[in-house]
Amino acid sequence: MARPGTARLLAPVDGETASLADQAYYAIRELIVSLEYAPGDPISERDLTGRLGIGRTPIREALRQLAQEKLVEVFPRRGMFVTTVDVRDLARLCEVRAVLEPEAARLAAERATQDDLDEIRALIEELESGRRRSARLLIDLDERVHRTIYRSAHNHFLEETLEEYYALALRIWMMGLEQTTALRDAVEEHHSVLDAIARGMGPHAAERMRAHVEHFEDTMREVLLVQ
Repeated sequence: MARPGTARLLAPVDGETASLADQAYYAIRELIVSLEYAPGDPISERDLTGRLGIGRTPIREALRQLAQEKLVEVFPRRGMFVTTVDVRDLARLCEVRAVLEPEAARLAAERATQDDLDEIRALIEELESGRRRSARLLIDLDERVHRTIYRSAHNHFLEETLEEYYALALRIWMMGLEQTTALRDAVEEHHSVLDAIARGMGPHAAERMRAHVEHFEDTMREVLLVQ
């Protein structure tokens, strides 16, 4: 799992990947979510092969998966492009997350193991530390909180689905970093979610997580409307 200071977006939990296609997938997804490839940018298999040092076949497999996840769009005879983002995308994304994220928090409160609880309490302490963090490190902390909750739900179908939607939400957040000062508050909202999970208070954890997702939508809606 990424630790404070690394701020590597969306890397696998153990830092390892099983195949070249997996390596290409995580690397390209990070380029898109971090906005190094901005919405609407063209994507070249040849350029990615040179940039990542990975062959064309794994790159092609990774791009196919990213297209399924709505981060890449393919146009016949025109090529591949990073998908664009608008307010309608945000609303539809949050409709899904407002259902699934609270359910993950509720299940985590019921199913968290001792190891999960140790990690949750460590995150609570980190949130309470008052330590000043850059925007990128706040994003890193937000990601670690969400991924810990997903894993603690012990439902791999739900975890994989939420990982996909989190990547889409994170890209929107990266787009709004310079237009909003709400990042620190949004990350600190996780304190009440984690505390409820640690106390085994499933309904309360779900309620607080739903409020967090809705707050994210409201904040990002304002950002997208002024761009």
